[in-house]
Amino acid sequence: MRLLLVEDDAMIGEAIRAGLRKDGFTVDWVHDGETAEAVLRTEPFDLLLLDLGLPRKGGLGVLSALRERDDALPVIILTARDAVSDRVQGLDAGADDYLVKPFDLDELAARIRALLRRKSGRGAPAIEHLGVVLDPAAHTVRRDGEDIAISPKEFALLQLLMERPGTILSRARIEERLYGWGQEVESNAVEVHVHGLRRKLGADYILTVRGVGYRVRPA
Repeated sequence: MRLLLVEDDAMIGEAIRAGLRKDGFTVDWVHDGETAEAVLRTEPFDLLLLDLGLPRKGGLGVLSALRERDDALPVIILTARDAVSDRVQGLDAGADDYLVKPFDLDELAARIRALLRRKSGRGAPAIEHLGVVLDPAAHTVRRDGEDIAISPKEFALLQLLMERPGTILSRARIEERLYGWGQEVESNAVEVHVHGLRRKLGADYILTVRGVGYRVRPA
């Protein structure tokens, strides 16, 4: 899952990005509100992590602009402002959650997973489809009760496909969601990951729709 982090403090931003990457998230990071607003208009993200006290344009301004154009992107505010009035203002402006600094990175990761779960319309923490169970919190995959060892990128691709079984995703769309800025993407990277998953989960679990993309086999 691809996240956008908007944080002007270099130390805090680096710690958040490094911690979330260890949890398997793709994290892009900008340092001011104007850049965040420009990026949000042109690139796809699954969730926004937004500081309030930003240079050039404040976090509430970024959030308001996002909601004014009817963008339902999940937003978690990350800020040192801990007054109840600040939390109420942030939530009423359209934020989905509010976390006060300093916070535990494990809690942040859990809140992100919860929001993404609600966004996809799931109630259960794990995703299950045709005998395959993917647990985003534990980073485990099981097929017919047996653990399957897969790479982090294979895990991210499988989660992306299992979130909406039957939905076709193009290679370009997959690359956008799996790789952040500065990450080198080999021309056949998606094909390699798909091949690895088919070898481990069965050749017919992920289907190729020629000229369009990939999808998991419908139930």
